[in-house]
Amino acid sequence: MSPVRTIPKNHLVVTGRHATARTKGGSADFESTLEKEYMLLLDFDPRVVRYEAQPVRLPLSKGRSYVPDLLVTYDADLSEDRITCELVEVKAQSDLDKNAEDYREKFETAEEYCEERGWRFVIRTEHDIRTHRLQALKFLRRYRNLEADPEREAQLLEAVTRTAGRCTVTALLEAIARSPEERAHYAAPLWRLVAMQHIKIDLDAMIRPDSIVWLED
Repeated sequence: MSPVRTIPKNHLVVTGRHATARTKGGSADFESTLEKEYMLLLDFDPRVVRYEAQPVRLPLSKGRSYVPDLLVTYDADLSEDRITCELVEVKAQSDLDKNAEDYREKFETAEEYCEERGWRFVIRTEHDIRTHRLQALKFLRRYRNLEADPEREAQLLEAVTRTAGRCTVTALLEAIARSPEERAHYAAPLWRLVAMQHIKIDLDAMIRPDSIVWLED
């Protein structure tokens, strides 16, 4: 699906292009920092199959139109209520409060459009997006494209297995390397494994040395 609207450059807000494997073209345009942060959450969400920016133009009264920010497609087997598509608007809460009347027709039209298709229309604000999970993903994303270190990664996976599948970050590194200098060499391979979801960690909590890591059951 090609975007129905091109996001113009704007000196008042942050715009740009977010690289992602979850879109057909390998990237998605964003119109605010909040949108970009939401895309990062989608990139790490195992339920998400793909998403598209500026996906559909909805006609409004008086010749106007409305283009929601994203269309997100979920894996039906992982969706709790079997709804596989969400049309998403990303907005700051202050903007919603200040301009509620201006957005009323847009959002009602989007809700009707989704209801006709068995989709869901949702509005995401900073309260949904700027969470511990986002902070964890911002930390991990730098390791996603890191070159693999097969030998050290294999040692890390084996060490987690030896600890009955669950241990702290500190305990894992200490089980492999004796000195702090040696352990430092294993940090990046560990975070790459976590970023690639080969080793699990609670992304909804702050990542710390005493965070628990484990293998998928």
